[in-house]
Amino acid sequence: MNKHLLNRLSLAIVVMIAASCQPAGKEGPNASTAHEDSLANQQAQLTDSGYADINGLKMYYEVHGAGKPIVLLHGSFMNIPLNWAHILPRLAKDRKVIVAEMQGHGRTRDIPRALSYKGMADDVSGLLKHLKIDSADILGYSMGGGVAFQVAVRHPEQVRRLVVLSGTYAHDGWWPDVEASFATMNADMFRGTAIQKQYDSLGNDPARFPEYVKKVMSIDLKPYEWTREVKNIQAPVFMAIGDADGIRYEHALELFRAKGGGKMGDIHGLPKSRLAIIPGTTHIGMMLRADWLIPMITDFLDADLDAPPPTF
Repeated sequence: MNKHLLNRLSLAIVVMIAASCQPAGKEGPNASTAHEDSLANQQAQLTDSGYADINGLKMYYEVHGAGKPIVLLHGSFMNIPLNWAHILPRLAKDRKVIVAEMQGHGRTRDIPRALSYKGMADDVSGLLKHLKIDSADILGYSMGGGVAFQVAVRHPEQVRRLVVLSGTYAHDGWWPDVEASFATMNADMFRGTAIQKQYDSLGNDPARFPEYVKKVMSIDLKPYEWTREVKNIQAPVFMAIGDADGIRYEHALELFRAKGGGKMGDIHGLPKSRLAIIPGTTHIGMMLRADWLIPMITDFLDADLDAPPPTF
């Protein structure tokens, strides 16, 4: 990836993070007050938080709201407030929302263990056991989408329904130029961004920031291929990508067809799994589409998937 494209990606990350710190639909001179109100609302919904001893980690987690449980899994370099500012308050209105920070991210300190999708999936499984939750809906974004796929593959009994936003189940699910860009990413592109500031503010050693970036990127520098296992997931899957995402359309379509899609529902019935391609939406911008995503996600989670398609 050339320097111009690196600068554009870095700028996009900064814009996304800045926007994620503001509640959707609130702009202008009252944005600060609205942001405070939003944070107060999130705090009011907080029912539990702490650190769970799981697989050698002290894994930070929070529980918000009450109702059917859903676990939110963040993307690379993200943490709870950066990734879920728009999504968390809305889902917590009528659900028990469990949010965790993965190995080395946010308040979960890194340990001398390679970062891997499978390892993080086992951590999520351990967290559910720690919280005494037998089964939950799992929602993952980007890196968290890969973790979500692996939770469903490795711990199927703990997954009711699966939502993957801008995630892949094979390394070539990315557009080729995107996959090639991973090897060029380094700490310099994050200098001065909210990602670095959050890293420093949470008690990490600033001198180790380049090492942190390198370790997070390491999971996408090794080829991975879970197509067969993911196609055999028994839980219904809702996969959403942006029309200007880093994920290939064919990658999402291949899974949807394997899960019963690619047929006229009025004739053959609706598949239990779903696919959405969100218009005017980039990979990073997916997290700013809460107004569109939340109705689709909640409809999928609440739907009677055995019901016949609607008729006139």
